[in-house]
Amino acid sequence: MDQEIYELRKRMERYARMKGYSLNPDEEIVNMILRGLLENKKRHGYQYCPCRALTGNPAEDQPKICPCRWHEEEIRTMGRCHCGLFVKKEIFEEVKN
Repeated sequence: MDQEIYELRKRMERYARMKGYSLNPDEEIVNMILRGLLENKKRHGYQYCPCRALTGNPAEDQPKICPCRWHEEEIRTMGRCHCGLFVKKEIFEEVKN
């Protein structure tokens, strides 16, 4: 699973960079979310956000695939997505310094 987490992390880092975000600077949170995404993929076939409740209806649950439909609005308004995987770059820079 370590290799899977590493590969998923790299994909999420690329996505965050492309969108102008960062991954959460808290490594424990990032690893917990990545493990949840991989577990959901094994269990349900998709990387559903671990912070979203699934209904079992594929059409209703489709927007919950990470990055979910709501993450951009959440980052814009709260500075991070609901689960905390993605954060505004400014927040990451503040924590780093």
